[in-house]
This record gives sequence, structure tokens and C-alpha cells, in this order.
Amino acid sequence: MNEQSGAHDAGLTDQGARSQESMTIDQIAAVTGIPGRTIRYYQSRGALMPPEIRGRVAYYSEQHVERLELISQLKDRGLRIRAIAELVNRIDAGGYDLGEWLGIEETLQAAWVDDSPQTISDGALHRMLGDEGRPGLRDELERALLVQRVGERWRITSPGLLQVTLRLEAAGIRLPLAVGAFMIMQTHMRSAAGELASYFNEHSGEAFGSEPTAERLERVFAALRPAALATVRLVFAREMESRLREMVREGEVPRAPRSAG
Repeated sequence: MNEQSGAHDAGLTDQGARSQESMTIDQIAAVTGIPGRTIRYYQSRGALMPPEIRGRVAYYSEQHVERLELISQLKDRGLRIRAIAELVNRIDAGGYDLGEWLGIEETLQAAWVDDSPQTISDGALHRMLGDEGRPGLRDELERALLVQRVGERWRITSPGLLQVTLRLEAAGIRLPLAVGAFMIMQTHMRSAAGELASYFNEHSGEAFGSEPTAERLERVFAALRPAALATVRLVFAREMESRLREMVREGEVPRAPRSAG
């Protein structure tokens, strides 16, 4: 009786170990909390290694569970599934160390300027706009999405841009004109940033002398951030000077309105 019981217990232990190592699609979905259709999608995109097929049944292992956890972490960091597939395949091939890659990713996603959204009270916004702010200014700022009502408070989406806008407003440049100028600059800056990011990525081997590491990248970006911002200011100033002088030569100077007298 005891021998039979011991054999039965051993069989249960083996079955339990086997169930952890070999799971059906429904079982691994229950373990990870990831729907089966999503797991199959990850497989189809190359982010998850294929399961072991026995007969007509697909079995997944603890290795699949770990990979699904990694995929979830990378998705939480904002990576698209195609990028995740490329990354995990390079890790599997020995081309990347995950810890090193996470260090590089953290450096690349670091803020270039301290302009995080802020939430302030009605009174604080009133003081910011000034007691003599023109009627309707707050509504215009809200329509331009520079400020947003959040319950009893206000969310400033870009404190830096709001300050620039208010300085222009005080100088007589109305909000719609300022927002239009901002949109022009944003369009061109987005294009320039995209080209420059691709350019540096293309020539990263030349810049770093070898494969970039998190430590090397941090040193480079510590120098690149202030240099890039200073360069944008310098180049823009020179181009504006050149264009304004050309406008004067061509007689394109803005005309002042005639006096009523």
C-alpha cells in the first residue's frame, strides 16, 4: 500500500514538473495572463520562439513564459512588436546583452529639456496670465491646447511654450499668430530631428569607433544635447538675419497702418 502510494506521489510530482515545462496554449495563457491569440500573434511576428509540436498539440515551456514577460516589459517601454522581434532575435544570436541595451534605451529616451506638464490652480493660472490680461486669452490658450481644464485645476501641457506665448502676447503678437509660428517651427524641427537621428544612427560606428555601449552613449549624449540646442539657436538666428536683410533689400518690409489724420 505504501509502495503504491509512493509510486502514485512520484507520478504526481513528475506530472507537476512536466506541466510546468510543457503547457498548452490555454495553459500558458492562464499562467501569463496573455490571451492565446496575442501569443500566436507574437509568434507570427517572430518575437516569440515557436512551440514544440507533439502530434497535433503545441506545447510551451518556461522559456516561453520568460520571453512573454520580456515582451510585456518592452511593450510597456513603448517598443513596437517589430522592434521587439529584432531585439530579442539579436539577443538570442548573442549580438546584444539585454542589460546593455536597456542602458542604451534609457539614454536615448532621456529628456533633452525640462518641460514636463504641470497642474496648477485657478489662482495660479490667473496670476500667470496677469491681472490685465486681455479678455478671452484663457479661452484661446485652452483652444490651442496650451492649457487644459482638469476638474478644478489646469494642466499646462508645455510650461516653456506657454511662457514664450505669453511674452509674445505682451509684445503685441496675438495667440493665433504665435501658434501658427510655432506650428511652422515644429514641422521643420521634427523633420530636422528625424534626419539627424537617422544620420547619427547610420554613422554610429564612425562616431563611437566600435559598437556603442551604454557608457559611451551617455558620454556622447551628455555633450550632444547642449551642443545640438546651441547649434539650433545659432543656425536659426543666422538664417533669420539673412532672410530679414533680404526682405529689406527686396522692399518686403511690413507696412505700418496709416494714421487716421
